[in-house]
Amino acid sequence: MPDLRIVVLASGAGTLLQALLDSDIGRRIVAVGSDQSEAPALARARAADVPTFVVPMAEDREVWNIDLVQHLQAHEADFVVTAGFMRVLGGTVIEAFENRIINSHPALLPSFPGAHAVRDAVESGVKVTGCTIHIVDEGVDTGPIIAQCPVPIDDGDTVEVLHERIKEHERTLLVDVLGRIVREGVSVDGRTVAFG
Repeated sequence: MPDLRIVVLASGAGTLLQALLDSDIGRRIVAVGSDQSEAPALARARAADVPTFVVPMAEDREVWNIDLVQHLQAHEADFVVTAGFMRVLGGTVIEAFENRIINSHPALLPSFPGAHAVRDAVESGVKVTGCTIHIVDEGVDTGPIIAQCPVPIDDGDTVEVLHERIKEHERTLLVDVLGRIVREGVSVDGRTVAFG
């Protein structure tokens, strides 16, 4: 898939986005979108001369989903990467980009889905957590898993310290996964995801 066009969606600081911009994947990122007009991720994109767009959350979620699809289609996205994007995508978006939306999550799914994955892992007392790259479906962090990386939880880890350590692995894993998708392609059969 040599001409793969990627749009990244991010709500916050954009450290995952920066890892992509700094890698070979960077030249394939055709736009960065956010639901937050002041998101630092947008500034990172602009600094790399990547076009940006903002789709603020609307009162009517379906209107918001349609608006988002229109932006993604306008940029002719082949794949969409949600990297720290704190909105649940609706069926309209999922259907328009079926099996072509990839999310990075800071836990070993199916354990600890949702927005507080790192906190939930620390509070549960587990000894190992990690990060997961998965296909996005209509659930919250329930889509087919592409790749995972374990991260040990050390005695005395705070949520913040652990999250930073997970993010280091998350950045590497996301770059690696997208690199393989670009080189080999990816197929989804039920819950099974395969490269090539």
